[in-house]
Amino acid sequence: MDVQKKKSNNFLVQGTILAAASIIVRMIGLIYRIPLTRIIGDEGNGYYSTAFELYNIALILSSYSLPLAVSKLVAARNIKKEYNNSFRIFLGSMAFAIVSGTIMSLVVFFGADIFASVISKSPRSAIPLKVLAPGILIFAVMGVLRGYFQGKNTMLPTSISQILEQIVNAFVSVIAASVFMRAHNLSDDMAAYGAAGGTLGTFVGAFVGLVFVGSVFALYFPTLQKQRKRDTTSELESYREIIKILILTIIPVIVSSTIYQASGILDNMMFGNIMSGKGVSETIRSEFLGVYSGKYRTLTNVPVSIATAVGAAMVPSIVVARVKKQHQEVNEKIHSAVKFNMLIAIPSAVGMGVLASPILQLLFRDSSKLAANLIRLGSIAIIFFALSTVSNAVLQGINLMRKPVIHSAISLGIHIVLVFILLQFTNLITYALVIGNVTFPLVVCVLNWISIEQHIGYKQEIKNTFVMPLIASLIMGVCTWITYEIFIHIIHSNSISTLFAVIVAMICYFCSMILLKGITKEELYSFPKGALLVRAANKLHLFREA
Repeated sequence: MDVQKKKSNNFLVQGTILAAASIIVRMIGLIYRIPLTRIIGDEGNGYYSTAFELYNIALILSSYSLPLAVSKLVAARNIKKEYNNSFRIFLGSMAFAIVSGTIMSLVVFFGADIFASVISKSPRSAIPLKVLAPGILIFAVMGVLRGYFQGKNTMLPTSISQILEQIVNAFVSVIAASVFMRAHNLSDDMAAYGAAGGTLGTFVGAFVGLVFVGSVFALYFPTLQKQRKRDTTSELESYREIIKILILTIIPVIVSSTIYQASGILDNMMFGNIMSGKGVSETIRSEFLGVYSGKYRTLTNVPVSIATAVGAAMVPSIVVARVKKQHQEVNEKIHSAVKFNMLIAIPSAVGMGVLASPILQLLFRDSSKLAANLIRLGSIAIIFFALSTVSNAVLQGINLMRKPVIHSAISLGIHIVLVFILLQFTNLITYALVIGNVTFPLVVCVLNWISIEQHIGYKQEIKNTFVMPLIASLIMGVCTWITYEIFIHIIHSNSISTLFAVIVAMICYFCSMILLKGITKEELYSFPKGALLVRAANKLHLFREA
């Protein structure tokens, strides 16, 4: 493979670094949610999830879009070696982050009781929400630092800080939840205080992540100063102009992300109000939401994190290619990103559907039909969320910032009507939320791809991107189910049976994709650790000579 091809795929390598970190973070999150769920129960999980839905809206409104915006603006100036303007973007963004983060932290802290009671019909969720509030400022500042490094085309500071953040989060959450539960064991709010212990871990973890990425920036600062001295750019951008550009870049992302997040908070609000009207108590409502958010969404979000990471790496990469007017390279990057995501999202959806009950028993000791059926019904959302995330990144990278906003708004309108009808006029209860969770990203990704085709004439290859991974995943699903059934009947251990089934799933999918010619040797080489994958395929004699 030539040097140019490797360079064009560098975003995929950087995206995979971030994706690997995201997977580790999600896995740590999944692992610590097991003891946390056992400590605070489904009721506490409901308060925890409701608090996070409200917190995430505040985070989006104040700072969630900063890493993407900063990385995009820094990348555009870096490619032209405008290091002074790049640094000015950093300073202007940092000022914006401190102001917006401080204001939103205060609003959430002092308004927690109103937000929890009025919006979610869950007054006890105010307790964990108040603990989360100061974290908004920390995430705002940290987001600027992460975005700056991403714009410089390095994902390592972001990746390492995310892992450190989550490790600290895991330990503090479990310990604090246990301590808070014991301290309030005679209170009716015991589960809510347990949830607050879980959210304390988020705050402390974020602080540690900020300290790390801030330290890396301090070490990098002398190099930055040397770059600035070599910068011969005659025209410096004013801070007023920078703030204007930043806001114009941030607003579409904020609105789009807010609409995405609003679907979850509106679900909670409709669920709380409609179920309350049907006579369901707050405790029972919280338990239902605890299963939906704490188990179904927690598990399905793990593979989606890969799409988010590759999308984050794709935006500055597409910006650079467009600045250089390398339109073919833009198309290649889109193709690589979409196919890479589908190679992971499709088998993840099938595998999670097949092993829904064994995974829930392994992680949460939950053998209930409700949680397993939610995952079986809703695992297909993994594919649609992956596609909508990547297509959003493409539209943002080609400066069609308003399109994701419009498409998300259209999808949200459909989503609200659908979920309301299902909750109000059927007995589907949490199944209604899952159906909405599937249809929302489906509508977004369909509209996104129509816009991408219209504006840059790009069409995604279908056979090897979607059809072959689906066929290979169905073969994998059958083999996985058979493997689990054989082992569970022989050794009667769910843990060991699930482990062997997962190993068989990975081997079966890898072999099927190559034998079906859904992925070529050249494509394998382009992926991170591609040489190792090719060597494994060669030893298994999977590549058949034409």
